[in-house]
Amino acid sequence: MKLWILRHGEAQYRARTDAERELTAPGREEVLISAAHLLGQPPRWILVSPYVRAQQSAELVRQALDFADSLVTVPWLTPDSDPRKVLENLDGYASDDVLLVTHQPLAGALIGLAVHGNLQQAEPMNTASLAHLEADFPLQGAMSLLGVRHPG
Repeated sequence: MKLWILRHGEAQYRARTDAERELTAPGREEVLISAAHLLGQPPRWILVSPYVRAQQSAELVRQALDFADSLVTVPWLTPDSDPRKVLENLDGYASDDVLLVTHQPLAGALIGLAVHGNLQQAEPMNTASLAHLEADFPLQGAMSLLGVRHPG
């Protein structure tokens, strides 16, 4: 399994609710820079948080990759989601390559859990940072971190 984890691009500081914050123009550019790293190795699935800034980021990636399938919105990729639950949910996608479009602190905590087997070694993830992990199965402590790209 190849797993990419993309933190959404820079978002507005204020909105009616946190879930409604939209990408800024620089945030859109950041996402497109990160999406370029997926050219030639597109995922089979793009799973995305229901929050607006993540949805907008995922849509930019979908367009940049000319990804024909629909985005899959899942409730377990929000900022405060439990990384252990994310790995459990990814088990059903273990035979595929997957892109997650999500938030901090979840993105960093998920990488730490997948690679190191604990939540104490979270990976720093800037806006639109893209991490690439691989393993046979998405198990705690069993994945290899192949790299993290930070735009800019």
